[in-house]
Amino acid sequence: MSLYHRPEHFLHPWTFIRGYIRRSTEAVRSSASARALLEASNISEQKLDSATRRIIAFRRRQDLFQQRFGHLGSTQTRDNTWQPHLSLHRPQPPGHLSLSALVAAGAHLGHTRSLTSPSFLPYSYGYRSGITIINLDHTLPLLRRATNVVRAVAEADGMVLFVGTSDTLRPVVEKAASRMGRNGFFLHTRWLPGLLTNPFEVFGEETARTTQIKPDLVIFLNPLQNTKAIRECAIARIPTIAIIDSNADPRLVLYPIPANDESVRTAELIAGTLSLAGRDGVQARLRRQKEEVEEQAERAEATKAIAS
Repeated sequence: MSLYHRPEHFLHPWTFIRGYIRRSTEAVRSSASARALLEASNISEQKLDSATRRIIAFRRRQDLFQQRFGHLGSTQTRDNTWQPHLSLHRPQPPGHLSLSALVAAGAHLGHTRSLTSPSFLPYSYGYRSGITIINLDHTLPLLRRATNVVRAVAEADGMVLFVGTSDTLRPVVEKAASRMGRNGFFLHTRWLPGLLTNPFEVFGEETARTTQIKPDLVIFLNPLQNTKAIRECAIARIPTIAIIDSNADPRLVLYPIPANDESVRTAELIAGTLSLAGRDGVQARLRRQKEEVEEQAERAEATKAIAS
């Protein structure tokens, strides 16, 4: 025996697993080829050897099992399985919000116990390994309240501004604003001081007079990095929605959503849900306008018929 020879029982377990997978794949391929050969040449199964007959029987049992139980969800596809990009491109609608989705996004994880704000204690569930656990039983109804606010503002043809001033939040705010069409806007760079309180100096007198600059609702995904913007919204009397972590004061904004503000998946979930609510409001406004136009046309035709 060589000095560097490794006996089989000392090999890594993955060696046996790879061998088993290789043998299983070869058996499936051989079974398919054997069955195709059997159907093409019309050879009876009695003339085949026992090993080939067992392979064909195993393959038939697999096909029968797939036919009977395939519709129950045992077959995984891209449509019935979760993908990492779904929270950004296909977020959950407001009516399908659940605690399990928030937990999966990591919304319940706060900061360390020493950084917890005393004002955040009503939204805290407890502590685990020195980390504040956010009570999602409060997060879910507050998130639903925020969706109702966004839907009402969009239905009234209001302007909604998504603010996420970091590189990781840039695609989140862009995607959220695009869902709302001309009613959605986003800001991913630094907030310019005086953007709301001194628009004539920032935009110029002509632009400030002819263009609507003040939004009707501002949504912050990282509020602690935009405290000046929140202060300007309060001065301009603009309602605000924000993700409030355990190290922030929930009284900082008008509609707080206690959740993990450092999790990108949490930001994608909350921003996506709010943007879908805003899109529902825009569609409701368009339907109402269409009904009003049809009703006015019917009244005009009735008036014309009566006059004639």
